[in-house]
Order: sequence, then structure tokens, then C-alpha cells
Amino acid sequence: MSGDHKINLFALSDPKIKTLHITWFAFFLTFVVWFNHAPLLVFMKEAFDMTSQQVKALMILNVALTIPARIIIGILVDKLGPRKVYSSLLVLSSFLCLAFSMANTYEQLALMRFLMGFVGAGFVIGIRMVGEWFPHKSVGVAEGIYGGWGNFGSAAAAMSLPTLALLYGGEDGWRYALATTGIIAGIYGIFYYITARNTPKGSTYFKPKKSGGLEVTSYKDLYLYLLMNIPMYIALGVLAWKLSPSGLALLTDTAMYSIWGILVALYIYQAKQIWNVNHEHLKAGVPELDKYKFKQVAILDWSYFVTFGSELAVVSMLPLFFLETFEGLDPVKAGLLASGFAFMNLVARPTGGWFSDNFGRRKSLMILIGGLAVGYFILSQVNSGWWIPAAVAATMMCSFFVQAGEGAVFAIVPLIKRRMTGQIAGMAGAYGNVGAVTYLTILSFVDYSTFFMVIGCSALVIFFIAAMMDEPRGQISEVLPDGTVQMIDVG
Repeated sequence: MSGDHKINLFALSDPKIKTLHITWFAFFLTFVVWFNHAPLLVFMKEAFDMTSQQVKALMILNVALTIPARIIIGILVDKLGPRKVYSSLLVLSSFLCLAFSMANTYEQLALMRFLMGFVGAGFVIGIRMVGEWFPHKSVGVAEGIYGGWGNFGSAAAAMSLPTLALLYGGEDGWRYALATTGIIAGIYGIFYYITARNTPKGSTYFKPKKSGGLEVTSYKDLYLYLLMNIPMYIALGVLAWKLSPSGLALLTDTAMYSIWGILVALYIYQAKQIWNVNHEHLKAGVPELDKYKFKQVAILDWSYFVTFGSELAVVSMLPLFFLETFEGLDPVKAGLLASGFAFMNLVARPTGGWFSDNFGRRKSLMILIGGLAVGYFILSQVNSGWWIPAAVAATMMCSFFVQAGEGAVFAIVPLIKRRMTGQIAGMAGAYGNVGAVTYLTILSFVDYSTFFMVIGCSALVIFFIAAMMDEPRGQISEVLPDGTVQMIDVG
């Protein structure tokens, strides 16, 4: 296959195909490391004599740091390039993973799990890398392959690590299994640095004029940008509350209030940085060809909130949902039935990107979010009277639209403003985690049926928000390092 519209994944002599493969595998490894604790919790619970509350706290800590990390990584990617940042993240994750595997107390285990949430930001890096290498007519499929195949790392960890722990044997088999994933990630980080390149030969890597925040092109967009940052801090505040005596009792009330105060201070600091980045060029006036609408970024953020946010939340509760809904299932069978949700990543994300490339960005996003809403409304009707294969089919149908929707979101991200792709991807990615925190918090107050219904209703709201999106079209300008302007095709 050839041409802008098609991707031949076996053409390894093609530099862009080689870049796609080594990059999705880098993302795959970050997800293996990020979720390597989940399938081994049964061993850890026994080794540390953990209560169910402590296990839940560990799961919350795993996603807490990922929200700010995706913003930070997005800034670093745009400034330093994906090659350096991905390599550094993989090597860092190796050390964190080894330290997690050697923890001797629950407190050490919890601290290292919290720090390993930074690894979950790896996804953002490859969005910029793939966007640099593929033309706009096929970038959706390429980003879908990157996201879908890489995202499968969590399922691969679940399928392989318990067996690996048993092969190592002994009380510490689970530790060796964890350490193995860290060692592989570290070695691959060095390989990635040697092998990867930020752009095709002869292309320019565009960087933001200033670091510290997105450059917007109107005062209206600046106020919207400041407003869109608030939900991320609220989500972190909710996580602190869930770890307080009112929730899992890992933090004291004093610690929770201290965290809230720090979050307020951080928001004020970030708002000041955003103002510093933007006020001079807004005052001087932005050339028409350099403008983009921040509304596009906001719509993608909320779209990822309901797609990836619901995926993270549902993957966390689906095995228990099957176990409690259908009599006669044991935990192993319930886990296998629920795993169909994650398996759909392999085909659904690339398919969502393909739809976006071929049938229009906005239309594809709306259709897939609409299908997601219908899927969750169907899941809200599943009960013990259902035939189990029908329930599994409904789950997989819903997950297809969820993950294809994710693919459609990130088919658009690289087309908005090339030099800020990392930051835009970081913000959208962070909103995915905000969605997960929101939905899991709702689940703690309602039954399963209501939980699915709430996701479906929120998807309908975002369906109408997506209808307001302006498709990236034509050309936008990017400034070369020598000050000259180059035009970039976006659709």
C-alpha cells in the first residue's frame, strides 16, 4: 500500500513506519510499567497484609500524579523533542519500578506507586512524534495505531505478569516480575534514544516561542484556557479527599487541607505563567494565518474526558460488575469476560483514526461519541437475567465506540498547532484522567446501572458540544528558527 491515505505497517524500510513501530512499543512499555501492579495485587496484599482500603488507596495513587504529569510532559516535549523526553521517561520509570519492587513497608509501596503515576504521561510524547512523521491525510490512522497498540500494554501486563511471578517462584516472585518490566523499560529507553529521530530528514521541529503554557490567539481564548485548567485541580482535590478520613483514611484532614491549599497556589502560579506567555503577543496582535481557536482544544479535552475517562473507570470496575451481576462466575472468569473491553484497543483506536481521516474530523467524532452514549445506555440495562454472551457483546460494542472515539480525538490533536502539539495532547490526556476520577467518584455513590447511565448522559452533552467544533482546514503558519514563516497543511 502506498500514498498519503494508506499505511503499510510491513514497510520497515520506510523511516516513518519504523518510527511508528518503535514509538508505539515505547508507549506499550510505559503502560506495562504503569499498570504492572494491578495483576499482582493479590501477591502484594498477602506480602504486606493489606486491607481492602489500602488496596483501593494504591489504585487511586497510581492515577493521581498522571494529571499534572501530562501537562508537564507536554511542555517538555514541545521544548526538547520527543526523542529525549521518551528516552528519559523510560529510564526514569525503570528506576521507579525497581524501587517499587523493593519496597519493604506499605508506606514505601504507596509512595513509589504515587511517583510511578508520572509514567502514565508517556502517551503524550508519541502523539507529537507521530504527528511529525505522518502527513495530515493519514495521521489519524497512525495516531490510532500508536494509541491502540500502546494502550494494550495494560492488558499484556494483566495476561503475563502473574505467570511470570509464578515462574520466578517463591515469596518474592512478584517482586522479580515487577523488576523485569522496569529493566526492559530502561534498556528500551536507551535503544529509543539511539534509534529515534524527532522529524523526517530535512524537516524542522517547531518549538513554542515561550514555555509555561499554551499560546492562544485572542483574549477570549485566554479566559477560556484559564477556565479549562480548573477541572484538573478540582480532580486532584477530589483525589486528596478520597484519601482523607472521609474516604480511605490514608491522609489526615490536616494533610488534605494542606494539599488543597497547595493546589490553589499552583493554579494561581500557572495562571500567572499563562498570562506571561500570552499577554505581549496578544497586545501586539496575532497575524491571521497564525491564529487557531482554543475552542477546538476545549472540545477535544471534554471528548477525551468521556472517552478515555470512562474507559479507565469502567476497566477498574468491570470484573467486579460481572462477578456481582451473574451467579456462578468466579473471579478468574469474571476477569476474562471483562478483558474484552481492553482488547478492543487493538482495532478500535486505529479505526477511529481512519474514520476521522476519511469521513471528516467533526462528523466522525460526533458519530463515535453518539455510539458511546448508546453503548452505555445498553450496559445500564444489563442485569442477572441477561444471557452472559449478550452482556459481553454489549460490553465490546460499547468499548469499540469508546476507543474509536479516543482515536478520533487524537486524529485532530496534531492538526491544531504543530509547535504546541505536545501541550495540546498533554491537556487532552489530563482530561482523560479527570474523567476517570469523576466517574469513579460517582460510582462510589450509586449502583452500576446508574453509573453507566450517568456516563451515557454526559456523553450526550459532549455530543452536542462536539457539534460546535470547527474542523482544522487549509494552512496555518509556523515560524522557523531563523524567523522565516513556513505554511503547514492541516486538512
